[in-house]
This record gives sequence, structure tokens and C-alpha cells, in this order.
Amino acid sequence: MNGGTNDRSPFNDMNLETNRRRFLAASGSALAGACLAPCQSLAAKEAAEPFIDIHQHPGFKGRPDDKVLAHQRRMGPTLSFILPAGTPVNLPSTHNGKKNGLAAGCSTVEAAYQLAQAHPKEIRFFANEVPDHPDAKKNLEKYLKLGAIGIGEQKFNLAIDSKPMFQLYEIAREFNVPVLLHFQTGSYNHGIERMHQVLEKYPTVNFIGHAQTFWGHIDKKHDPKAMYPTGKVTPGGVSDRLLADYPNMYGDHAAGSGLNALLRDEEHAIGFLERHQDKLMFGSDCYDTVGAGPGCRGANMRKALTRLAPTKAVLRKLLYGNAARLFRI
Repeated sequence: MNGGTNDRSPFNDMNLETNRRRFLAASGSALAGACLAPCQSLAAKEAAEPFIDIHQHPGFKGRPDDKVLAHQRRMGPTLSFILPAGTPVNLPSTHNGKKNGLAAGCSTVEAAYQLAQAHPKEIRFFANEVPDHPDAKKNLEKYLKLGAIGIGEQKFNLAIDSKPMFQLYEIAREFNVPVLLHFQTGSYNHGIERMHQVLEKYPTVNFIGHAQTFWGHIDKKHDPKAMYPTGKVTPGGVSDRLLADYPNMYGDHAAGSGLNALLRDEEHAIGFLERHQDKLMFGSDCYDTVGAGPGCRGANMRKALTRLAPTKAVLRKLLYGNAARLFRI
């Protein structure tokens, strides 16, 4: 009888089978780990993708700063632009004081500046002033020198090609910052039909269109009296042409007007987002304190853009890329 080990013994067969199972289990774990790691990284990357909200306000309808921050953090942007009001003043440009605070109780630029100083990783701020205020130039320049990244929201009872507005555009040109304009027939920034002349006069100044009249005029058949038009859109309206024909014209898809422009004709919206994918940016302009659900215009806007953007690449531009490029983030 051979005293050596019998390689075919049931004991060794069991060892071989055990080792085989261990090897397969280990190999399976390694393969699973190799697959799981990039999958987890992809999920984490998607969750952490940057998202910019270019349109929020300090003091909006009395909302305190802590509520602004809580709202933005829940809604999701990694960076928010805070747009202040001008100095309260009784002038025709503020409807004799009745529309101070951007007609929404918004705080002045000092409040926006302080909020940005307190939360530099989350907040950037705009400078703003009533264009025909005696100290408009001095006040705008002060905050632009302190780091403001734009001028706006300009929401005053003036023609877009008036002398005070030209002074404001010249300041924007000097400091190389965009100007955000609230177009509303009969109330603010009159003369959208002449906006092409402003764009031609100031080719190095970037302008961002916003509000009822800007978004209504995506429709070639738009009735200027309609603030929230419904029904099918005929392409080729004033705003559509401005976005297409002028490299320095952009759009801020904020508030009920921006959302209405998407939802009134979703088939048109898909083509519009495709056509102007390098010119449009996400804005919330909402005053709720929740930051989620059907009562939050920003949450609804993000949901609509996510659903209607023709590709993920286009959506990335709308939520982040265009703002990052325009504001040199």
C-alpha cells in the first residue's frame, strides 16, 4: 500500500470542489465589484452634476434669507444667482414708487451682496439700480467692483432704447457683464420690437430676455396684450428671431411665463430647445419656501426641461453649460 497521498481520495475531491467554489465565488465578487464600481460612480456623477439657477431674489415677497437658502438647497442648484431690486424711489420708472422692489418686495443689492458674502460656494449676486436714479452709475459700479456678475433684473418703466438704459448698457460693456431684462408690454422695458437695434449698437454686451412679453413673442402671431398666451405656436416671432440672429441675445426660462412658453405647445417646445440650445438657461424666479412639488415654479421648470429637452446633452446646456459659459463660472 502506498503511503503517499492519494490524489483521488474523496477527501481531496472535496477540497478541490471547495476550492473551485471559492475561486468562482471570489471571481464573481471581483467581476461584480468591477462592474459595480463604475456603475456607482456613474450614479454618483449624475447625482452630483452641476446645476445653475440664474434667477432668484432676496426678500422675494418677504421671504427671509434662511428660507431662500433652504428653498434653493431642496430644489437642487449647486449655484444660484441672486437678483436684487434698485433703490426705492418715487420716479415714473418705478410707477411713482408703486413698483419699487421689482413689484415683488425684493431687497436691494446690498442684501444680495451680503448673502453672497455669507455663502460664497452657493450664491453669486447681480448689481442693480433704477436706471434714471441720480446715482445709478455710481451705485452700479460700486457693486460691480465688489464682484457682481451681471446687472438685473432690470424691471422698470422705461424704453429699452432710452438714455438711462443706454448708460446702463455702457456700464455693462465696461465691466463685461450681461444685462437681464424683464419685458412686459405696458409696464417694463418697452419696445421689444426695437431690441435688435440695441443688440447691434452694443454687440459686445450680452442680453438675457425674460418675462411675459419676451416669452409671448416666440410666437409670430403673438398678441402683445396677452401675458400668458395659449395654443399652438407659429415659429418666427420677435424673440425667436432675436435668439437666432444675434449672438449676444439669450433667454431666461424662468417664472410662469417661461414655463408657459414650454407647456402651451410641447411639440414646438422640443424644436425650440433644439434650435436655441446654446442660448437658453434655467431660472426659477419662484417665491415659495418649499423648493419642491407642484407649488414650486423652479421644480416645475426643471421637470419640464428634463422632459422636453431633445437630448441629455441639450439638457446639460440648459441646466448648466450655457450659464457657466456666459458667466465664466
